[in-house]
Amino acid sequence: MASNTAPAPAPAPAADELLHEFGPLLRVYKSGRIERPLVLPPVAPGPDPSTGVQSKDVDLGAYSARLYLPPSAAAGTAAKLPVIVYVHGGGFVAESAKSPNYHRFLNDLTSACPALGVSLDYRLAPEHPLPAAYDDCLDALRWVLSAADPWVAAHGDLGRVFVAGDSAGANICHHVAIQPGAARLGGAVLIHPWFWGSEAVGEETTDPAARSRGAGLWMFACPGTSGMDDPRMNPMAPGAPGLGALACERVMVCTAEGDFLRWRGRAYAEALAAADKGVELLETDGEGHVFYLFKPDCDKAKEMLDRIVAFINAP
Repeated sequence: MASNTAPAPAPAPAADELLHEFGPLLRVYKSGRIERPLVLPPVAPGPDPSTGVQSKDVDLGAYSARLYLPPSAAAGTAAKLPVIVYVHGGGFVAESAKSPNYHRFLNDLTSACPALGVSLDYRLAPEHPLPAAYDDCLDALRWVLSAADPWVAAHGDLGRVFVAGDSAGANICHHVAIQPGAARLGGAVLIHPWFWGSEAVGEETTDPAARSRGAGLWMFACPGTSGMDDPRMNPMAPGAPGLGALACERVMVCTAEGDFLRWRGRAYAEALAAADKGVELLETDGEGHVFYLFKPDCDKAKEMLDRIVAFINAP
């Protein structure tokens, strides 16, 4: 006989347990849910009203790229342009070429040079652990050099291809340029590069626990790593490929006074100089990590942009 008693409510699900948290970049929960608190809604490509730069997205299978064409090229009045292959930061786990901050920076940079920009939207960890991001960016550089895209074929000077990136993106730029048989590049721009190591350099902390914490996100994003002195994270480690093998003769390294990575960036620049590479070091006082993305109109961000433009356009 049917009962008039309502069934008891199902028990409430247990709270989703937080398994990993890496500052504001990434939270991973036991259920598999992933949060990236800093990531802003993506912006669409198209004409930029401030600079006149045109942009479009290109699907490249596992990843994509956003291309930027300055107005002089779109009008057909310019000679072929240098190509800047840009790799965004975000600790290998966050951010996108479609982020409003990166979209604005690429509009500003490609307009100021002028240059053809190719901003890479590589796969992120933990959904795609490293080396996925490295593999995507290596593949993307080969795609650029093949001139398969009509904008690159019509407007890009493939004798002047530069890699540029910030933080984890700068790390990827080094990795791309140090590969055996890498295509020759016009240069590399490494902004606040994320390198680390088991031994302190400069005025880095010497506390072992703090140094281990500094490598925690790397170990999570790259579960197959050998540790803090993996050559992908520490290009000055014993056994790492010599910096003389870098596929370009000119490198610009940017550091910031308020960035705990500044000593590592400076040491990398010094190691490049010791390997007979042409190095330009820009050290910004009073600012922190990737400040130019959040304060693009400040004088120091404009100075950094001007210096990068001069580096790209140097004879």
